Amino acid sequence: MVTKIAVFASGRGSNFREIYKNTRSGFIPAEISLLVSDNPRAGIIPFAEEHSIPVSIIQPKLFSSTQSFGTAILDVLTAEQIEYIVLAGYLKKIPENVVSAFNNRIINIHPALLPAFGGKGMYGKHVHQAVFEAGVKVSGITIHLVNEEYDSGPILLQRATDISHCETPEEIASTVLKLEHKALPEAVKLLLENDPEIDGNRVIIRKVHETN
Repeated sequence: MVTKIAVFASGRGSNFREIYKNTRSGFIPAEISLLVSDNPRAGIIPFAEEHSIPVSIIQPKLFSSTQSFGTAILDVLTAEQIEYIVLAGYLKKIPENVVSAFNNRIINIHPALLPAFGGKGMYGKHVHQAVFEAGVKVSGITIHLVNEEYDSGPILLQRATDISHCETPEEIASTVLKLEHKALPEAVKLLLENDPEIDGNRVIIRKVHETN
């Protein structure tokens, strides 16, 4: 039976496209069965529709509480029999009831090397601006399991790159995006093909075929 994943995205969805491409090639042993977005004008929506992927627009501002927002998300995930969630440029905090229901089955990609340059309000161009102003010579990406706090879940995978040549935050963003496109499919594959064990804030990968 094919593993079903939902990808959450708020914008143009370049990482969504990379995940889709890697599911179609067989590199990721799953299919994208749902796109969830908070933005009805997200650029990725036409792509999903063109490829017959169900789309659900769920805007938190339309709900009276975070709990009810989360319930609406859970309803569509259940309807599509989703097993894993990938946050790929999704700009809203995942409600606690969703995190609880999908414990250690939600991953997020962050465009910096956490725990630096993370937390509330640190996303997209804001991250790259902060990295640029800090004058650091290396940046990268962090893919982590999602918990109840912004950017603080156990780290599944990180990749670093030299940014000493970058003269603007936009150059940093372009350099880091190349890492995102390569690393996110790798992380999804890693999670799906293995059994991650959480020890404190560390992720220990146990091969599913290992025997004691």
